Amino acid sequence: MQTTLPGALLAGSSDPPDVSGTSGEWRHSTGAGGARLEVEQLTRAQNGDRTAFRALVLAHQAAVYSLAWRLLGVREDAQELAQDVFMLMHRYLADITSAAHLRFWLRRTVCHRAIDRLRRRPSQPLVSLETVAELEAPATDSDPLWHRHLCQFTAQLPMMPRAVLLLRYQEDLDPAEIARTLELPVNTVKSHLKRSLALLRSRCAELRNAGNGERSP
Repeated sequence: MQTTLPGALLAGSSDPPDVSGTSGEWRHSTGAGGARLEVEQLTRAQNGDRTAFRALVLAHQAAVYSLAWRLLGVREDAQELAQDVFMLMHRYLADITSAAHLRFWLRRTVCHRAIDRLRRRPSQPLVSLETVAELEAPATDSDPLWHRHLCQFTAQLPMMPRAVLLLRYQEDLDPAEIARTLELPVNTVKSHLKRSLALLRSRCAELRNAGNGERSP
C-alpha cells in the first residue's frame, strides 16, 4: 500500500503527468503475468530487440519523468533528464539482472542525475523552508490551491531532504530502500524525514491558521 501524507502532499500539480499511485504501478501492478512479460521484454531488449526496449521505456517513462519533475521543478529539465536516463539505461542494460533491479536502477539514476543538476544551478539557489515567504491565501484539504502550496513547500526543501521525502511518499520506499538508492546511512535518511516533516507540518499549520484568521468575523 502506498504511503500518503495528509492533504495529498505530493499531488495536485497539473504539470507532471497523472501518475497517482506511480510507485504501485512501478512496483506491483503488473501482477504475475505482467511481471513475466516485463522479464521477457528485459531479456529481449538485452539481446538487441528494439521493440522490447521501447516497451520498457513506455512502461517506465511516466514514473521517471514524474520523479525528475518533482526533484527539479522545471519541466524542460525533467524531460531532458528523463531522456538522459533512458539513454543510460540502453547503455547499461546488460548489467540489469531483473525487473526489480531495473526499477531500482532507474530511481537511483534519476535521483543522482537530478542532484547533480541542482548542484550546477548557481543562479537558482535552493532555499531552506524556514526562509520561504508566508503565503496569505486560505486553504482547505479539498482546495486545489492547498495542494499546490504543499507542493511548493516541498519544492523549497534542500535537494537531499527533498529527494528523501519524494522517495518516501511518492515512491513508497522504506528508509532502508531510500538509503540504498541515495547511498546514505539509514539514520541520515530518518533524520531528513523527521526534520522535513516537522517543517512541512509547521508551515501547513501556519497556513491553516492564517486562513482561519481571515475567515473570523
